[in-house]
Amino acid sequence: MSKSKFSIKCVDKSQCKSILDNHHYLSKESKGFKTKFNFGLFLHDELVGVCIFTGFPVPELSKGLFGLERNDQDGLIELSRLCLLPDVQNTEHNITSWFVSRAIKKLRKLTRVRCVLSYADDSKHSGTIYRACNFKYYGTSSPRKDFWILQEDGSYIKHSRGKTKGLKGEWRPRSLKHRFLMVFDRSLTVKWQLAK
Repeated sequence: MSKSKFSIKCVDKSQCKSILDNHHYLSKESKGFKTKFNFGLFLHDELVGVCIFTGFPVPELSKGLFGLERNDQDGLIELSRLCLLPDVQNTEHNITSWFVSRAIKKLRKLTRVRCVLSYADDSKHSGTIYRACNFKYYGTSSPRKDFWILQEDGSYIKHSRGKTKGLKGEWRPRSLKHRFLMVFDRSLTVKWQLAK
C-alpha cells in the first residue's frame, strides 16, 4: 500500500483511547495514560494508529540520564505510547517506523525537543521499531518490583504511585525495559552506557 494514502495529524486523548484500550498491552495493566502531544496515523479518514509524547515520567530521570537538576525538564520528552491497528501493521511492514519518524519531526515543529526517550517492555517486544528510527540503545533498566492491589473479585490491578501500607496485594517482579534514546541537544551528555 502506498504511503501517500496515510497522513499524520494531531489528535486528542479521547481519540487515542479507543485504539489503546483495544490494542495496547498496557491498557490491561494500568487505569489510564498521560498525554501531552498526540499524533494520529490516518488511512484516508480512519484513525489507525497513535503516537503519544509526554514529559519524562519522573523528574529524577533527568539527573540519572544527563546529570541535570530535577527541575530541568524542558524539552525532555518520552514517547510513552505507540500503537497501530494490527491489520495495518501486518500489511504495511514499515509503517510503524515511518509513522514514528514523521511524528517526531512534527513534534519538533511544535515544541522544544532536546531528546526523545522510549522504553520497550522486554516481555512484549525488543524495540526493533526504535532501532529502525535511529534511536540509540542503552540496555535494560534495573530490576524492580511493582505492588499489585487485590480487588474484591480476586483479580489484581497494578498500583501506579503512592503508599502501599494498608493495601491488600502482593509485590511482583517488573519486566525489564529496553531503553532507547534520541538526542537532539548536543549540550546533553548521556550518562548511561551504550549497549548492542
